[in-house]
Amino acid sequence: MPLYLTEDQVMLRETARAFMADEGGIAKQYRKYRDMNCKDGFGHALWRQFGEMGFTGILVDEADGGLGLGHVEAGIVLEEVGRNLTPSPFLITAVAVVEALKGSALKERWLPGILAGETVGALAVDEGAKHRPEAIAMKAARSGNGFSLTGGKQFVVQGASADVFIVVAKAEEGLTLFAVEKGAKGLEVEGVRLADASIGARMVFDRVEVDADAVIGEVGQGEALLSRVLNAGRAGAASEMVGVGSAAMAMTVEYLKQRRQFGRAIGEFQALQHRSAHLYSELEIARAATLKAQQLLDEGSEEAEAMVSVAKAKAGRASTLAVQEGVQMHGGIGMTDEYDIGLYMKRDRVLNELFGDPAYHADRLARMRGY
Repeated sequence: MPLYLTEDQVMLRETARAFMADEGGIAKQYRKYRDMNCKDGFGHALWRQFGEMGFTGILVDEADGGLGLGHVEAGIVLEEVGRNLTPSPFLITAVAVVEALKGSALKERWLPGILAGETVGALAVDEGAKHRPEAIAMKAARSGNGFSLTGGKQFVVQGASADVFIVVAKAEEGLTLFAVEKGAKGLEVEGVRLADASIGARMVFDRVEVDADAVIGEVGQGEALLSRVLNAGRAGAASEMVGVGSAAMAMTVEYLKQRRQFGRAIGEFQALQHRSAHLYSELEIARAATLKAQQLLDEGSEEAEAMVSVAKAKAGRASTLAVQEGVQMHGGIGMTDEYDIGLYMKRDRVLNELFGDPAYHADRLARMRGY
């Protein structure tokens, strides 16, 4: 497929861009909820507005009340989320959790609330300091007509606010995904403020009992489902990082036009022009790689998984370059809280770690190719 958006997708981008700039802007959302030390890190009123706009139903099938669109459309919304640093559960809930629930009997329990912007979901996969889904150790032991979950999870984004957790554990038969409701007996959730002021969670499962109906898919057959969920999240995170990087670049270019030294705008200095041009090209490559990955996901292509890792790695590196160049070109003032450029650097740091950093995906891609 060509690497450009259709007319309908362009219309969605314009709608999402206007909405995020108006309702999800930095002063109205990010700074407000950060400065009030909000335990959730985002506004539930805005999340309900996401539902009213139909954004929460992008990946939900029409038969289930959603829009029945794809990962390209979800990425369009996420790029605008990143551009405005809009704090919301969209990436984890409306992309990763919805992907897990699609085709499951549990969709009837949870999708209506997600569609309305009333329900928040979380993805409990990682157990250590780094994203290593291949090293999951949480145990799911048979207990009565269900399972008993024992272990811990880290870096559970929106975990402190979630109504349902998609939990990955090892049953005797193999990897299995479970839907665990908040407040389950034996479950401890500790909210942790991340670098970008969003809230993650550390979770401890002390023989948490769930019945057989909590299993998503088949017992022991969770590896393929987990891969699908993670690929959806990785592609979405790549789009958000493209938005973060693009906004940081736009802010920096505007500053280069305004800041004057030696009687000239500093943007006239050739060294800064070269660096700006290089940054622009890196972000455009990242945007193209991300769009291609999402198109392949929507097609169900066998090449999608590899391209998702390309996109996550490239978007991560381009976004980091954008925020680092932005802070440096702003000079000392770029390190102050008064200027927004530093906030983009913090968001980039969290998104890079989420679902695997560039080094993880470079290694993953090399292994896929037999190296």
